[in-house]
Amino acid sequence: MFRCAACGAFNRVREPRPVGTPECGRCHRALDLTGAPQEVDGEGLDRAIVSSPVPILLDLWAPWCAPCRAAAPIVDAVGRAQVGRLLVLKLDTEKHPRPASTLGVQGIPTFVVFAGGREVARRSGVMPRAELERWVAGATSPQAGASAPA
Repeated sequence: MFRCAACGAFNRVREPRPVGTPECGRCHRALDLTGAPQEVDGEGLDRAIVSSPVPILLDLWAPWCAPCRAAAPIVDAVGRAQVGRLLVLKLDTEKHPRPASTLGVQGIPTFVVFAGGREVARRSGVMPRAELERWVAGATSPQAGASAPA
C-alpha cells in the first residue's frame, strides 16, 4: 500500500510490481515506491491517520535539531525496509507547530505510531535502527492492542 505524496490517496500496487512507473489512481502522478519518508502537514497527517490501511510511523522533527538530523537516515532506512507495509511520515514542527501541539509533543525527535486510526505508541529520542524496528513491530503487532509499550 502506497500513499501518493501529491494528493495523499492510498494506492494498492500489485506484487510483482508492474512494468513502468505506477500512477496514483486519483491524481495520476507517479507513485514513489521506495518507502522513503514523506513530508506531511497537519491536514495531510489527519487524513492519513484515518484512512491508512497500514500502520504509520510519524517522525516529528525540526531542521535545527541535531538529534532529529541524526535520526533521519535511520527513519529513512526503516521506511525503505518496510516499503508497502509501513507508511513513514515526517512532520516539521517548525513549519507546522499546531499538529505537534495537538499531539502534546514536548520534545523532538518524537516518534508516534498510528494503527487503525489511533495512536498506539509514542517515544522520544534517537534510537538505533534495530531498536526502532523492534519498537514499531511491537507497537503494530496484533498482541500490542491498546497498551503498546512506549
